[in-house]
Amino acid sequence: MRKGLIAAGVIVIAGGVTAVLYSKSNSSKANGFKTVTVARGSVVEKALAIGAIKPKREIAVKSKISGIVKTSFREIGDKVRTGDPLFEILPDPTPIELTEARREVEIAKNVFDQAQKKYDRSLTLKNQGILATQDWDQADKEIQDAKIRLDLSNERLALIEKGRVKTARMAVESIIRAPISGTVLELLVNQGDPVVPLTSYQAGTALTNLADMNTLVFKGTVDEIDVGKLHEGMSAHIKIGALPDAKVEGKIYKISPKSKTAEGATLFDVEVELLPAKDVVLRAGYSANAEIAVREKHDVLVIPERLVTFADGKASVELPAKAEKDPPVKKEIKTGLSDGMNVEVAEGLKEKDLVIERPPKKIE
Repeated sequence: MRKGLIAAGVIVIAGGVTAVLYSKSNSSKANGFKTVTVARGSVVEKALAIGAIKPKREIAVKSKISGIVKTSFREIGDKVRTGDPLFEILPDPTPIELTEARREVEIAKNVFDQAQKKYDRSLTLKNQGILATQDWDQADKEIQDAKIRLDLSNERLALIEKGRVKTARMAVESIIRAPISGTVLELLVNQGDPVVPLTSYQAGTALTNLADMNTLVFKGTVDEIDVGKLHEGMSAHIKIGALPDAKVEGKIYKISPKSKTAEGATLFDVEVELLPAKDVVLRAGYSANAEIAVREKHDVLVIPERLVTFADGKASVELPAKAEKDPPVKKEIKTGLSDGMNVEVAEGLKEKDLVIERPPKKIE
């Protein structure tokens, strides 16, 4: 929010400077009053989104096995392809986990041996024709179940001891590989750090963040007053704080259907897809503002909005009197589009008319 206030302050200051220059170039004096000349110009109503440059897709890489980080193969900023090695995890089981795994293998081996003996006896009786089909099916089922339990126990022990295991359906190894092609944005662990695996009941330790830096977008928030004026496909001009001279354009591709509250303000998330820009190197995390032109008019009569008085739903300005000693003449006008600094004059004034600009009131 602080960044937003700073950005808004910069815009107001810049607008103020523009207004001062406008007044100087179009001001004069009549009957002792400072005046501003009605001139033709452009008025653009803008909506402002405050946010940052971020990757369109960013993922956290996690391990499926527990242990400690043995080797980190990458540095921040490295580009990787799908399948490239990122980390090697060294299994670090507790004595209890290792003992339990070995005991499970021994138990499963005993069960399998007993099932094997029963199977051999049943096969002999079956060949002699003196064993019921139901008994043979039971013996065959028991040895298959025992074989599955023994394989499962051996795989679990291998995973705990070596960190890798290969089965007919899948292979689990201690080398963590890149799931997507992209750039390493963060390294969240160092060599020797413990790693909690990703399972169905725990989130696991994030090792690194990867993102495709070729698909950067602007992600920000817009006030509820302006969100109703926006729609997907509208053009946006992106102003980046770290690159004040950069010209970056984009188009809105996502507007959140649900609001969120931040420091008492109701805001909506907006995402802008950036168009290719020449000689501009963007980085994830740059603070930025998106200016979206909602409405605009060109070649219309324009005066500074500070010269207009609004009362009882009507707008009026002061014009110099014909006689030098007479008071200024109040003239009712009809205003049009406003950008907060300048306002369109739809009716009531003509080009080159003079409008009185009174000095600001002193606060005592």
